[in-house]
Amino acid sequence: MTQEIPVYLFTGFLDAGKTKFIQETLEDVRFNNGESTLLLLCEEGEEEYDPSTFSGHNVFIELIEDQAELTPQNLERLQKKHAVERVVVEFNGMWMLDALYQNMPEAWIVYQEFLFADARTFLTYNANMRGLVVDKLKSCEMVVLNRADEKIDKVEIHKIIRAVSRRTNIAYEDLSGEVYYDDTPDELPYDINAPVIQITPENYAIWYQDISEEPDKYKGKTLEIGGFVMLRDKLPAGSFIFGRRVMTCCIEDITFAGLLCTGYDVKNLQDGQWIQLTAKVTVKHNRVYNKKGPMLNVQSVEPGVAPEDDVATFY
Repeated sequence: MTQEIPVYLFTGFLDAGKTKFIQETLEDVRFNNGESTLLLLCEEGEEEYDPSTFSGHNVFIELIEDQAELTPQNLERLQKKHAVERVVVEFNGMWMLDALYQNMPEAWIVYQEFLFADARTFLTYNANMRGLVVDKLKSCEMVVLNRADEKIDKVEIHKIIRAVSRRTNIAYEDLSGEVYYDDTPDELPYDINAPVIQITPENYAIWYQDISEEPDKYKGKTLEIGGFVMLRDKLPAGSFIFGRRVMTCCIEDITFAGLLCTGYDVKNLQDGQWIQLTAKVTVKHNRVYNKKGPMLNVQSVEPGVAPEDDVATFY
């Protein structure tokens, strides 16, 4: 059996604090107690590493200068070259994460992923390079915003991060080095405890994200929502896909976001038809998702009308 190689992934743009954090982490005996570690540098910033202060001296640094070097063969070669037990990656913020995720050797498993950002420039990066920011937010467990002073707009930052993930933790490091966590409440724009949860067109994207991330929260609840029908030949009998197109950051990333509906005679439906759906949520494994997920048990279907903007957004 192939030995699993834990990967600790640190993303962010230049001068975001990645190098400083990784340096301090490798100096900490609680993390670095002599384990053989491959430190992959996908960019060279102003700050340099000082291996002489690492807690364990079994850290091997390799530079990845071009995305073309991120191949399974090359990464596995570097792993075997140093016979390492784990990998730490300082990722280039201008590269898309799929360049790494799609090319990791089979044994490499991302254990933790952190995004580092300068709180003073985060909104500017988001405005000018939204696609790259979303790419780094979509799978990280925590965003660390350093150099946070009283002038930064924490509400706007919170909204931007939550538009991509409602599970990512948000931490701030102020100018004195003190770290504190974001406490902005994540209130849903609809009453999840209502007898029938009403999902309006402007709240579709938030609802879809929330039910996808925390399906058990909706288990057994009834909701009313508008969207369109997708009919496919290979679906189970009495089933169809219900959803809308959703845009996370820009036109290029518009995708269909929908769920499997069951318990309805699809002969009464047309592909692409807009409907107003009332359904009860169940959560179970099914072959359409190929995993456990939320499903909508149809209670009623009424004719619907496409909203003026048929692409749902987060804000």
